[in-house]
Amino acid sequence: MKRRVVGSVMTGDVVPARDSTPRADLERWLAEYDISGLPVVDADDKVIGVVSATDLRRAGERTGRTGPLTTGELMSAPAITIRADDSVVRAARVLTERGIERLPVVDEEARLVGIVTRRDLLRIFLRPDAELRDEVLDEVMVRALWLSPQSVDVVVRGGVVTLSGTLEHSGDVAVAVQMTRQIDGVLGVVNRLTHRRRVTHRPADRAPDRASHHV
Repeated sequence: MKRRVVGSVMTGDVVPARDSTPRADLERWLAEYDISGLPVVDADDKVIGVVSATDLRRAGERTGRTGPLTTGELMSAPAITIRADDSVVRAARVLTERGIERLPVVDEEARLVGIVTRRDLLRIFLRPDAELRDEVLDEVMVRALWLSPQSVDVVVRGGVVTLSGTLEHSGDVAVAVQMTRQIDGVLGVVNRLTHRRRVTHRPADRAPDRASHHV
């Protein structure tokens, strides 16, 4: 099943700062672009830190100086970054665990390619119920389990998916529930599925063998 990655939700048009960027320029960019933070890059566009509006407010406390300050003196370093091919679930976990609002997105050589924020991720995790239902039916029931969309009743309310119906094998039930939980935006799964036959050694990551139904 296809999982959404950071590169699909990030903002690619990013305004970076340099360690020599004056504080006045930082304040102007934050106001002009209506953002709360900027990644800081070196001469090779590798991310070396992040500077936020909070860093600017605390500048006097952190440095004991009242004169002009540069980004290098204000930024938080080293930067916490994420790769464009990492999952949005991992990005959300890092933001939550670190208590931060944004993550610079880097390539395999640590060069800046974008930025992802809590707001970007909320667009994924607050998906419409109808969209989630369509994905459960298409990705799980049809593509993974080779079932017709009418064979299982899928109801989604507030991101919680309720699965009802009767499947052939107990393994099919386990696969249906597990894969539905993994869909980005699903907040919970209520399992009301039953099965006709119990299979005790069915691999959880294999779709049911119905090759004989295809030509």
